[in-house]
Amino acid sequence: MTPPHKPVGIGIIGMGFMGQTHARAFLDAIGSGSNARLIAACDRDQARRSGLASDIGNIKQGGTPERIFDPGEVAGYDDAERLLADDRIDLVSICTPTDSHADLAVRALGSGKHVLIEKPVAIRTDEIGRMIDAAQRSDRLCVPAMCMRHWPGWSELKQAVDSNRHGRVRHARFERLGSMPAWGTDFYNDPQRSGGAIFDLHVHDADIAMWLFGRPASVSSAGDHRHVSSQYRYERGPAVGATGGWLSDPSFPFSMRYLIEFEHAVMTFEAGADNPLTLHADGRETHPSVRPGTGYDHQARAVIAAADGGHADLPSLRDALDVTRLIHAERQSAAERRAITIDW
Repeated sequence: MTPPHKPVGIGIIGMGFMGQTHARAFLDAIGSGSNARLIAACDRDQARRSGLASDIGNIKQGGTPERIFDPGEVAGYDDAERLLADDRIDLVSICTPTDSHADLAVRALGSGKHVLIEKPVAIRTDEIGRMIDAAQRSDRLCVPAMCMRHWPGWSELKQAVDSNRHGRVRHARFERLGSMPAWGTDFYNDPQRSGGAIFDLHVHDADIAMWLFGRPASVSSAGDHRHVSSQYRYERGPAVGATGGWLSDPSFPFSMRYLIEFEHAVMTFEAGADNPLTLHADGRETHPSVRPGTGYDHQARAVIAAADGGHADLPSLRDALDVTRLIHAERQSAAERRAITIDW
C-alpha cells in the first residue's frame, strides 16, 4: 500500500477579512479530504493570529467571538519572516494590503514556498514582473487568487462557452457593485495603494472576460477609480460589457450578476437568489444546479491539489499581468474619454 503524501503545510500572512476567509476555505477543504494542514497564521494583531474572527476588522463585541482555528494547533507569528522560516510550511497565502504583495511573494518564493496571492496581485505591472521572475527562479507555484474562476455558476458558464453547446456568444454583460469595504478604510480610501474599486471589484470581471473570450483589441470606459463601465471590443468576438464599483451609501448590498446571450440560449446569474443560475433555451426557463460552496472553497481545493503535485486549472501571473494592463487601459480611456487600443 502506497503511503499518502505528507500533507501540504499552509501558512497565511494577514488575518484580516480576507485572511480569515482563506483560513475558513482551507479548513473546509481539509475537512473534505484535501491533503493539507493549516500550520501557521501571521498578523500583528494577537487576537487574529490566535484564531479569533473579527467583525469588519474588529473583534466582535457582546458575546463570545468565533474561533476559526485552535491556537494550540496553529502557530501564531507576528512577523512574516518567522512564518517564512517555518520549514513545515509548503504553501503561503498572502492576504495583506496590495502594496505589500510583491515583496512578500518574492520572499516567500525565495524561501521555497508555493504562493497564493489575494487579488489584486499588484497595481503596477513591474511588480507583477518581479513576481514572474521570482516564480521562474524558484520553480514554485505563484497563483493569483482570481476566485471567480472557481465560483459556482461561473465555472458552469465557462463550460457552456467552451463547449459551444448553445452556439457562439453574441453578447455578454457583467455587473459587480457594492459599498466600500468597511474594514481598512484608510487603505481603500487611498487609490494609490488600493487602486480603488476598479481593482478591488471590477478586476474580477475583467479577468472573467479574458478567461472566456481572450484579450480584447481595445476598450472604451466611462467613470473613475470608484465606479467604471467598460466595453471590450473583439475583432472576431462578442460584444462584452462590464460595470463595477463602490456605490455612495454604505447600506447598499453587494451584488454580482451576468447575462450571456448565445445564438440559441440566454444564461443569467444573480448572486443570492434561491436559484442563482437561469437558462432560457428551447422556449423554456430552467435552473441548472450549481456546485455547493463558494469560489474560495473550490480555489482552496485546487491550490492544495496543485501544491500536492496534482493537476489543477489555475490562473497564472501572466493572466494577472494581462488583467492589470487591461485595467490601466480602462483607466486611461475613462480619463481621456476615448477608446484605447491595447498593445499586448
